[in-house]
Amino acid sequence: MSEFGDRLFLLAQRLLPKQALTEAIGWLAAREGGALTRLAIRRFIQRYRVDMAEAANPDPAAYRSFNEFFTRPLRDGARPLASADWICPVDGAVSQCGPIRSGEILQAKGHHYTAAELLGGDAALAHQFSDGAFATLYLSPRDYHRIHMPAAGRLLEMRHVPGSLYSVNPVTARGIPGLFARNERVVCVFESTDGLRFVMVLVGATIVGSMATVWHGVVNPPRPQGIRSWSYRDQRIELRQGDEMGRFLLGSTVILLVEQSSAAHWPTWESGRPVKLGEALA
Repeated sequence: MSEFGDRLFLLAQRLLPKQALTEAIGWLAAREGGALTRLAIRRFIQRYRVDMAEAANPDPAAYRSFNEFFTRPLRDGARPLASADWICPVDGAVSQCGPIRSGEILQAKGHHYTAAELLGGDAALAHQFSDGAFATLYLSPRDYHRIHMPAAGRLLEMRHVPGSLYSVNPVTARGIPGLFARNERVVCVFESTDGLRFVMVLVGATIVGSMATVWHGVVNPPRPQGIRSWSYRDQRIELRQGDEMGRFLLGSTVILLVEQSSAAHWPTWESGRPVKLGEALA
């Protein structure tokens, strides 16, 4: 896309009624529309070259709604887990990956945002990652859209941070300052078996109908104005490395934050690098 084309796209993003569009698409994706649903699924598979051979059920006609198709599970053995302390939690592509410098995270060349902004203004939590590492992973329409644990961990808290619903892609990453800290997101805080904190942030976008976790179910909608928080410290919600932790109903981006002591062997993956669930991260 040309520079002029980028500007037109960004202008359209600012003018688009993003929440209304997202709610309408989310409603349609949840409907069981029979022949129309099956047609939409087949067209989507053709348009995005979805590899149905990896799905637990490869028959497109077996899915009653588009959401059921979009969040389809993989067949057993489709994603073997590497023997590593940290594994990639999703299929997708690297947006950015590297160190967190004095609490700042790289969004795109010339653009940064702070961990505190990403985490909904929680400066105390953000401080734990001030010199840690991060990985921002983008899920394209053709990708598997369930999210798995990069390491074993105990869930401590979750919060839903309301925000905008800009599209997430290289153009918006370059052109919209603080994109990931402006969009709606679900922040999940874990403690590893070594007692270290790590955070997984599920970032929404235009037409991302909702996000869900395995312990809560659908988090959004509803979409209230203020931040919602849930504490799980008095519970023992423990997930193993590779366990499913959540999913996108129409998908976007996952951002992983780790503490400094886990960052020493963090990869320096280039932007655009394709990744698969289960491959070694660090």
